[in-house]
This record gives sequence, structure tokens and C-alpha cells, in this order.
Amino acid sequence: MMRSLYSAISGLKNHQIKMDVIGNNIANVNTTGFKRSRVSFGTMLSQTVKGASTPDTATPATYGGTNPTQIGLGATLGSIDQIMSQGSAQSTGKNTDLMIQGSGFFLLKNSGNTVYTRAGGFGFDSDGNMVDPATGALVQGYIYDASQADATWSPGPVTLGNIKFKLGDPSLVTPTSLLTSYSIDQNGIITGVYTDPSTGASSTNKIAQIPVANFANDSGLQNIGSNFYTQTNNSGTASIGAAGTDGRGTLIPGALEMSNVDLSQEFTDMIVTQRGFQANSRVITVSDTLLQELIDLKRQ
Repeated sequence: MMRSLYSAISGLKNHQIKMDVIGNNIANVNTTGFKRSRVSFGTMLSQTVKGASTPDTATPATYGGTNPTQIGLGATLGSIDQIMSQGSAQSTGKNTDLMIQGSGFFLLKNSGNTVYTRAGGFGFDSDGNMVDPATGALVQGYIYDASQADATWSPGPVTLGNIKFKLGDPSLVTPTSLLTSYSIDQNGIITGVYTDPSTGASSTNKIAQIPVANFANDSGLQNIGSNFYTQTNNSGTASIGAAGTDGRGTLIPGALEMSNVDLSQEFTDMIVTQRGFQANSRVITVSDTLLQELIDLKRQ
């Protein structure tokens, strides 16, 4: 009976953890780029009352084998997995809002540390740095210089650094022309439209390209808050390159990826978890009743 008490206690603890995870999922139902988590349970070690025996090897056999007799000692927390499925798209119309359609993460620098995110609601600071407005983390990209601004992008000669530009900046190719507008395409290339104030002539030059980082195991990334992830020993090393290449997702400008939390799934899991918690509570109640019967035997 004492085993049943401790087994039920382990069940209560595990279902409480599952409820905590479900609560976090529901709390982030409207968090941009959020990925839901899932709890799985595992069995604890079992107490072996009687081991297995082998059958008689004689012909004909005079007895058969027997199975082991074991008593389970409860449940343990198996894992809490991050489900990295695609979230739905929400159109915003803002040209610095970006969504990754497919696998991959944006690359940012936060206080000098490299972080990754699926939340692409970017903006600019007063110095023209492209940033995550909530944290000030700097969006990283491949920066063109004057000799490459009109060339086809390749990862070799282009520098990976902070994306920085603002309206009124001079053109890399024609310094007399000033940046009047810009656009971002599905490959992450930021193209500026430059106009010469004296002649009114317009030209386009590439400014930078926003890359996408892929991992062998996305679920192995560590969630550090603020929609950021960091690399771990089990996530693999980031493979950074252009969007739409080598299995990386493409970018959708003017849109954001919403949370992949499905409320119908979460509410169903909540009911199942509640019932599991109640069932384990009942085991404790019944075990306590049986122990009370033993105590009452002494009184009689």
C-alpha cells in the first residue's frame, strides 16, 4: 500500500508539470512566433518480486518458462518537447515585418550574444539599426559594400554584421543619390531606391540581405525568453545562408508568424490532465482508507 501512495504522488507531480506546460501554451496563444511544448511521461523502475525462468529444454518439455513478476513504482517525467510546426500568417502591411515560411530562424545579436528567433516584427532605432523593438537586439545580415551592391549575392565576400540604414543615406554606387525608399524580397534582399536631388534620376542598389539559420534539431534549442533561442549541444550548429536555399524557408514581407498553439488541442489536453490528476488523488484516498483499516485492527 505504501508503494501505491508513492506511485500516486509521482503521478500528481507529473500531471501538475503537464498542467504548467499547458498553461504556458495557452498564455502564449497570441505570442508572435511562439512554439508550443508537449509533455511525455515515462515509467519508473519496477520492483521485481520474481524473476523470469526459462522453459525446459528437454524433448518433450516437462515445464514451461514463466514471466517476471514486477510491481511498478510510478511515473516519471520523460521529456518536454518543443513542437516546431509552422504557425499561421498574419498580414500587417509593415515592410520590416518578416515571416519565415518553412524551417529556419532569424539571427540577432543581443548584448553581444547570438540569439535566434521566429518572431520577425522588426523595426529601427534612432541610429538606423534594424532591431527587435522589444529588446533592442540587432538583426544580423550580409552587408553589401560598394563593389557588391549591384552584384549577385554570395556568402563568401559579403560581411555578416548589423543591418543599418535609414532614409537619406547616400548610395553605395552613386554617392550623390540619396535613399528614398526600400523593399525586402522573399530571399531577404533589402533593395534601396536612390534619387539624385539635382537631376531627379533614380537607381536601385542592394543594401543587405537577411539570412536564415537552420539547425539539425530545432527542438534542441534552448528557449531563453523574449522569443529568443540559443544553440545547445543537441541542436547542432547553425547553418546560416540565404532564405530559400538548402532547405531554409523563404521570407514573407509584411507578415508575421503567429503562435502554433491550437486551443482546441490544449483544452482537450487540459481535461485529460485534470482527470489524470483526479485519478491519482483517488488512489491516495483509497490507500489511506486501507491503512486506516489496519490501524483499526489494532484497536479491536
